[in-house]
Amino acid sequence: MRALTFHGKHDIRAESVPDPSILANTDAIVRVRSCAICGSDLHVYHEHEKGLDAGTAVGHEFMGEVVEIGPEVRHLKKGDLVMAPFTTSCGQCFYCRIGLTCRCERGQLFGWVEKGLGLHGGQAEYVRTPLADQTLVRIPGGMSDELALLLGDILSTGYFCADQASIRPEETQVVVGCGPVGLMTIWAARKLGAERLFAIDSVPERLRLAAAWGAIPINFLEANPLEVIREHTQGRGADSAMEVVGNAGAGRLAFELLRPGGTLSTVGVCNDAQLAFSPPEAYGKNLTYKVGRCPARNYMEKLISVAWGDEAQLVQVFTHRLPLEQGPEGYRMFANREQGCLKVILDVRG
Repeated sequence: MRALTFHGKHDIRAESVPDPSILANTDAIVRVRSCAICGSDLHVYHEHEKGLDAGTAVGHEFMGEVVEIGPEVRHLKKGDLVMAPFTTSCGQCFYCRIGLTCRCERGQLFGWVEKGLGLHGGQAEYVRTPLADQTLVRIPGGMSDELALLLGDILSTGYFCADQASIRPEETQVVVGCGPVGLMTIWAARKLGAERLFAIDSVPERLRLAAAWGAIPINFLEANPLEVIREHTQGRGADSAMEVVGNAGAGRLAFELLRPGGTLSTVGVCNDAQLAFSPPEAYGKNLTYKVGRCPARNYMEKLISVAWGDEAQLVQVFTHRLPLEQGPEGYRMFANREQGCLKVILDVRG
């Protein structure tokens, strides 16, 4: 089959690899129709995260058709159109039962194979999906491939970020970063009742979308976000900040934007060795800090009806569509923000 594979820093290749097969009775094989490049895929592309085996099929945002099932798969059948979260989950362990599916005791991350162990990813023609009954979600008839891809990762992640922020309509919220996840967070915050919502970035196209989606944009190259937020809050600062970038600069800014007693929700994948603020600073601010990977499988079905009504808005984040073979070029464009690239969808059907 065709797949995008990892071979080192800035070295993603489109090549032929062996087809996956059923390895456990609870597996399913999915024929991928569409997949997408995620911001967290760039951590692999830039080798910020070490350990991935050369030749690993990458990617974790995919949807497609079930073409083979193991003998213990009970709730799916061949021909079902499905979407997947970025991690597998069993649905039965302690963490799955409390809704923290991203920390399933048997869970695996799509697109991560290290020292021969792990799970190949979804930027490929076929994907083996362990724990298929609990991991995969049937796609309702009429839903677009694009919305299904969003539900499996960044839309759920944005909603999780806003959900953690304890939004109250009468308060002031701020989103730090207006990339794809930031835009999903803006959408989610508005759905959860945010009325005075600010969004910070420096890319004009992203800020225009943020404004169109209901946020007050702040270009940090043209205005001081701290001054703007304090001006609108009688000098106190924001009640909650949602940080989706995942680096020290964004984390520090989010911390400084908050009033004492504020809530910082962060979902950006971060490889920094330390937090952007110290324990004494957090203590001195009575900070509530919520951080971590989104339990996407726990959110997907809950969000279907909410998101479907705004499908035309949400799929605007896909600015470029390429065939799978041009995936390496898609990575380069996405990483360098070329041609106004916000998010790339890859067509696998050929």
